[in-house]
Amino acid sequence: MLDALGLMDGETVAIIGPQTSATAHVVSQIANEIHIPMLSFGATDPTLSSLQYPFFVRTTQNDLFQMAAIAEIIDYYGWRDVTAIYVDDDHGRNGIAALGDKLAERRCRISHKAPISPSLSRENIGNELKTANSEESRIFVLLAYADWGLEVFSVAQDKGMTGSGYVWLVTDWLASTFDTDTSIFSEAIGGVQGAITLRMHTPDSQQKTKFVSGWSKLTRDKMVNGTELNTYGLYAYDTVWLLAYGIDAFFKQGGNISFSQDPKVTEQHRGKLQVDEVRIFNGGDLLLHSILQVNTTGVAGPIKFDSDRNLIHPAYEVMNVIGKGFKRIGYWSNYSGLSVVPPETLYTKPPNRSSLSQELESVIWPGQTKQKPRGWVFPENGRQLRIAVPNHVIYHELVSVKGADSFSGYCIDVFTAAMKSLPYDVPYKLHAFGDGINKPKISELLQLIEDGVYDAAVGDLAITNNRTRIVDFTQPYVESGLVVVAPVQKLNSNSLAFLRPFTPMMWLVTGIFFLVVGVVVWILEHRVNDDFRGPPKRQIATIIWFSFSTLFFSHKQNTVSSLGRFVLLIWLFVVLILNSSYTASLTSILTVEQLSSPIKGIESLVTSNDRIGFQRGSFAENYLAEEYNIARSRLVALNSDEDYAKALKDGPQKGGVAAVIDERAYIELFLSTRCDFSIVGQEFSKSGWGFAFPRDSPLAVDMSAAILKLSEGGELQRIHDKWLQRSACSSEGAKESINRLHLKSFWGLFLMCGVACLLALLLYLIKILWKFSNYSEDTEPSSRGTSSLGLQTFISFVSEKEADITSRSKKRRMERASNKVRGGDESPNCSFGNSNEV
Repeated sequence: MLDALGLMDGETVAIIGPQTSATAHVVSQIANEIHIPMLSFGATDPTLSSLQYPFFVRTTQNDLFQMAAIAEIIDYYGWRDVTAIYVDDDHGRNGIAALGDKLAERRCRISHKAPISPSLSRENIGNELKTANSEESRIFVLLAYADWGLEVFSVAQDKGMTGSGYVWLVTDWLASTFDTDTSIFSEAIGGVQGAITLRMHTPDSQQKTKFVSGWSKLTRDKMVNGTELNTYGLYAYDTVWLLAYGIDAFFKQGGNISFSQDPKVTEQHRGKLQVDEVRIFNGGDLLLHSILQVNTTGVAGPIKFDSDRNLIHPAYEVMNVIGKGFKRIGYWSNYSGLSVVPPETLYTKPPNRSSLSQELESVIWPGQTKQKPRGWVFPENGRQLRIAVPNHVIYHELVSVKGADSFSGYCIDVFTAAMKSLPYDVPYKLHAFGDGINKPKISELLQLIEDGVYDAAVGDLAITNNRTRIVDFTQPYVESGLVVVAPVQKLNSNSLAFLRPFTPMMWLVTGIFFLVVGVVVWILEHRVNDDFRGPPKRQIATIIWFSFSTLFFSHKQNTVSSLGRFVLLIWLFVVLILNSSYTASLTSILTVEQLSSPIKGIESLVTSNDRIGFQRGSFAENYLAEEYNIARSRLVALNSDEDYAKALKDGPQKGGVAAVIDERAYIELFLSTRCDFSIVGQEFSKSGWGFAFPRDSPLAVDMSAAILKLSEGGELQRIHDKWLQRSACSSEGAKESINRLHLKSFWGLFLMCGVACLLALLLYLIKILWKFSNYSEDTEPSSRGTSSLGLQTFISFVSEKEADITSRSKKRRMERASNKVRGGDESPNCSFGNSNEV
């Protein structure tokens, strides 16, 4: 420090150093006064910013990035709470503050801070570690200096804090100590086994290899021990060259070394610093600018500064202490996070910070185990967890509170079974929440968990979006969405029950198609099939009989024409489908109890103005008002299942409700003894029940795993059957309202049949016109007559049997042929007679 004060009245143009952040804070203030750039390869304190200290240039990595790396490692392994042990000075406090900020970005936190002064005795260090060990977290972050940090590890080993279940994350001082002097490190190797530490990453290069080789040869020739190179030594070497490049650029830009005196500054520091005058470097700004513009590559990597005056591409190696050395398990870089490949390889690719891309190799943790530590425990002297249990008014099968220490029910059994399956003991005590008269408000209970009054809540707690913003829920142990329950009436069988399968429109369209198909087949078969000929009354009867007899495939008339067979084939397929559907629906109607309700589901309630009931304190009230825009004036709060039944029986006309909306689990219990009501429509929301814990509670994660284990082993189903076994009355299959067959389900079949009929008629019309044209040519011109007579002839042609027309046409052609023959024989005779006369 005294040497630094001497700079104020000397002719210094730059400073390299100091090596500690605490000293750098003081010297940086002096450098600011006299405009001298200060280059430090050892001051990593993140608060040494260019805004506060404009002439401070950090030529090593900023601790802000080291704390970001530690925070990402903690998040990578899924831990949430850590204990910070640090040296109680500006460097330690500022570093831990930066760590807290980085942890908060990942929803992690420092649950306990243990500042320890380097001057404390071994006994005092032990007391601080004992206090830290009494906390739940077993993740320790150690920020220290070399000698003092190894002393902390030695005391922690004596207290059994370096064994199985513990995690030690150490800043880069541990790797630097090992790199510098392995003999010192080997003495304390036992206490740091399994720890994870960081080392500033310096890319491999020929320049680095040559320098390290030269340094090793120099120290070996001088026989100097404990002076091996660490990463700080590499940055120190680069710092000298950085200053050299900066001074060279300074002179090339016309800079010159000159000093001036500032009487105001001299007077300000004369008394307290004991200096006669303060000399200010006139070219300080230009030299600083020249240094910051350097862009080259040193033994530690690229030498280039970003806009915040930090070296570009900050990166660390993640090291695991194993045996007598380190194992590199990966890298961290500000570019792509955690990876197992060197950062310089990733710089050529687009940045990827997704959770799936984060990767580290396997770790040997303290206690020589490969299993990742849980990271927290319940201290032996810790208090019992206060578990709140909603004191229900109804549905005691779910939760029943019979006294201060007597709890039972489905939810309680699930919670108890999950607790027993945890790999550790959890001390807890259940506390009733509510007076047992009115249903407790779950929102108030969850708020008390957030406020720290309770440590968890157990019961029928529906998991909703709003509630997850307050607490963390476990894996759902019950799937339960909102359903509509309404009064239903039994549809008794009567003499017209056979008409129920089809709707009136379906019956009408089916009957019309029976007649249409009969008429089409008659048209196609009338001229060629004797079964479709005869007197008009007989033909009408044939059409009706043929069409409706196809329903039973018992029609006795055979089809002769190809078009008729084509239409009949399509129609028989349609009849087969209709017949099968009708039989299935009628069987269901006559064998299964059918229930009818004017309420068809949530949609019919939304469009009506009827009052709707809900369980008091349930989230259903806000859900209906916010999601379906149902006026709150229509919503009626009900306290008990008896209130449900009375309100539903009274109906809206007598001050009751048209329907009640509640979660399926509740409704199934309600319907287990009441067969006058039924679930109508479909479940219109998806949710579940879980246990509530404070945000980021590690116990919530372990309880979720325990619930999944119970589910996979069948224990969860056995508990469900014990408490919530449904009776036949609540069976959903027996309470479905009647589903009649509608026309929309068969319009495709009818369309296909209609198209087939039209196509057949069109082809038949073309064919008959062509035959009529040929028939007209065979007819005498005198008999064709006018257009009216031609139409009559066409109608007569169509109605006449085709075989008769064909026979008559053939006879006429034969007569014309014979007449031509006779006419030919008479002509020669006439000529001969005339010649004789001549």
